[in-house]
Amino acid sequence: MGSLTRSEEMRFCQLIVEKDAAFNIVAEIGKNPYVQFKDLNPNVNNFQRTFVKDIRRYDEMERKLRFLEAQIVKDEIIVSGKVDNGDYAILPTSELNTLEGTLVELEKDVKSMNDSDAQLKANFMDLKEWDAVLDKTDEFFQGGVDDQAQEELEAQDEDGVTRSEKGPVNYLVGIVRRERLNGFERVLWRACHHTAYIRSSDIEEELEDPSGEKVHKTVFIIFLKGDRMRSIVEKVCDGFKAKLFKNCPKTFKERQSARNDVRARIQDLQTVLGQTREHRFRVLQAAANNHHQWLKQVRMIKTVFHMLNLFTFDGIGRFFVGECWIPAKHVDHVRRAIEVGAERSGSSVKPVLNILETSVTPPTYNETNKFTAVFQGIVDSYGIASYRELNPAPYTIITFPFLFSCMFGDLGHGVIMLMAGLWFVLREKNLQARNIKDEIFNMFFGGRYIILLMGIFSIHAGIVYNDLFAKSFNIFGSGWKNPYNMSEVDSWIEHTEHGKEMLVELAPEHAYDHAGGPYSFGVDPIWNIAENKLNFLNSMKMKLSVILGISQMTFGVVLSFFNHTFNKSKIDIFTVFIPQMLFMGCIFMYLCLQIILKWLFFWTQEATIFGQIYPGSHCAPSLLIGLINMFMMKDREAGFVQPGGKVNGEYKEVEACYLSQWYPGQSVIEMILVVIAVICVPIMLFGKPIHHVMQQKKKQKELHGNTVRANVVADSSEIVINGGHKKEEAGHGGDHGGHEDESFGDVMVHQAIHTIEYVLGCVSHTASYLRLWALSLAHAQLSEVLWHMVFVTGGLGISGTAGFIAVYVVFFIFFVLTISILVLMEGLSAFLHTLRLHWVEFQSKFYLGLGYPFVPYSFKTALQEAELAAQ
Repeated sequence: MGSLTRSEEMRFCQLIVEKDAAFNIVAEIGKNPYVQFKDLNPNVNNFQRTFVKDIRRYDEMERKLRFLEAQIVKDEIIVSGKVDNGDYAILPTSELNTLEGTLVELEKDVKSMNDSDAQLKANFMDLKEWDAVLDKTDEFFQGGVDDQAQEELEAQDEDGVTRSEKGPVNYLVGIVRRERLNGFERVLWRACHHTAYIRSSDIEEELEDPSGEKVHKTVFIIFLKGDRMRSIVEKVCDGFKAKLFKNCPKTFKERQSARNDVRARIQDLQTVLGQTREHRFRVLQAAANNHHQWLKQVRMIKTVFHMLNLFTFDGIGRFFVGECWIPAKHVDHVRRAIEVGAERSGSSVKPVLNILETSVTPPTYNETNKFTAVFQGIVDSYGIASYRELNPAPYTIITFPFLFSCMFGDLGHGVIMLMAGLWFVLREKNLQARNIKDEIFNMFFGGRYIILLMGIFSIHAGIVYNDLFAKSFNIFGSGWKNPYNMSEVDSWIEHTEHGKEMLVELAPEHAYDHAGGPYSFGVDPIWNIAENKLNFLNSMKMKLSVILGISQMTFGVVLSFFNHTFNKSKIDIFTVFIPQMLFMGCIFMYLCLQIILKWLFFWTQEATIFGQIYPGSHCAPSLLIGLINMFMMKDREAGFVQPGGKVNGEYKEVEACYLSQWYPGQSVIEMILVVIAVICVPIMLFGKPIHHVMQQKKKQKELHGNTVRANVVADSSEIVINGGHKKEEAGHGGDHGGHEDESFGDVMVHQAIHTIEYVLGCVSHTASYLRLWALSLAHAQLSEVLWHMVFVTGGLGISGTAGFIAVYVVFFIFFVLTISILVLMEGLSAFLHTLRLHWVEFQSKFYLGLGYPFVPYSFKTALQEAELAAQ
């Protein structure tokens, strides 16, 4: 069975059901995500499968439902029941047929109402335009426009500006969209050679066209002479889609009568439009109340038919045969489900679920919940675990936010991230019910639990670093004391108040409180105001990064042991795991041990431990020089290396020196460690290939020792081993590390690649973990720059009333920059670097990720995917 660290054990099953009961059985199986069906018709086109007609039928029903949904949304009607209640019961066939007829009638009615509404709107708009034309025409003539136009046209003829036709002045009235008016006037003026006189007036009321778009229009009147000019004007109007009203009444009384008639018709049409819209609203409201349930039923039935298309027939066509993968712990649930489905269909033949033996590698199924899903997603993004391979996700739950916090360590920023994660978690159900479709929001909401953990771990790292928005806090009392008398201190304070700065050196042998010991938890707050703060913090964080990196890589190698043990591969344990651990331990773990011992034994003053003299911190041993001497196998004398390279057997207090030898016999022990590490390389390189050759020779001897009988029939031969048949086995590595079917060259190349990758990776990956130090330094420096340049200089640096106002304004700017730069941008950067450390440096030590996912068939998943596709 599965466990927290390994995928579920799978069973390959064959399902045989009666044809008439197949639909209900598969529908019952879909209520729970327990079964992944295998396609038994891989060479059959999707359009040639058994149930393609049924799928098309329900596709058409889904199209009708999407059409209705678009109309419902257009009318701003709320669709009820969108939350999935977990009820996946499928309606009987009779009700489904009734639903199909209902959808046909609804679509027909809504389309008819749309056409009617569009026609009514078009008529209403025509009447409104006609009413506006009548009003504006009266305004034109009441202002004496006709006489003015006659005078201007006659003046143009007399002045010889252009030759126009003789005769009375005519006019055309029309309407054009307001944004086209300027261009319309210019083109008309040029096309008519300055012989047309135009006046216009905007319609104050906003009009609505049949498509629902709000438009602004203008009424115009054009005075002209002759039929040829009239033809030119009509062509220009056609080009600008201006509507002409050629039957406009000539007299005021006729226009008044027409206006009264059109307004009465407008009133009647408004009544008809209101009734039509009310009827449409009632129809769509009734559809909205059932829309979600109808759509859910249609999509579930489509999913069932898609699954049935994966089945095949038996010889007589009475039974459906399907093959599927089922988690071992859910086989009994599936048996009960198919029995319930058979009972509902009234089948007299009991369905059969057989467990088959197969050599096909099963899919990988790691059961998750809403908390672990995001961490499993991080692992799966690198590669799906091989079947029954150790799953890194449970360890990632702790290591991922921890490494993130090492780069993002700030108490204040951690609190902000924690509050954001808490808001997502506490309002989880409310946010899910709102069904927010914003991609960025869903990304943050999906990672709400990892944000919560990253915030908690960042708070812890901020306490360790003693960093709160670039400021430190003194809770337990600093381990450093002022060695100077109060008069000197008062004098320095006075100088400081007058704007003068004075650096005070606190020598460790005099200023450090040896009796009280170091700061109880985290970095001493005195370092926040020290001039050499970066020197101290860089050294500390760099060494911490090396220790954490080597610890995680060693843990990854240890996890590989559990994979080898599970696969029963002893050769991998002896030729891969043990040499890797020795190589890692003899060099890198030894370095970590030296770092820790240097912190423990070398304090601010001389100490004697186990008979060995350990001087103060200024004469601590050099890790870099020690590592170089270790690889050069250089013999070192006991004593202290002082300036000039002279080694003295006794410790003397000087400004600079370092301990030459940590412990007696150090050179010999380090030489042994280097030799062991070097010997491990050829073992990793040649161990498995040599074992592979030996196993091949052993198999050949066993093969020749068996009785072989050859029968030659029609130029073909059959070889029977021990009178039996060859059994096909899958295996997960066996005693030979999974290379029994490979050639010696393949195994050799495989081991060469992995050996080189591991040996070089131990160095490069250790260096890669220094990003913990680099990003932590960058984050702290950005925080300090933001504090001093924005808040201190811009707000606290101003005195008086202006200072209070400035603090209020600058705090807002400081808060926005903190959220956008230090929390979001820096947080994203630290997240990506943490992701890389897990994928490359950690998982490469034990994780193959060559599997494929278990994708169970379930109504819940199918409905979610259909909803996403519809968006």
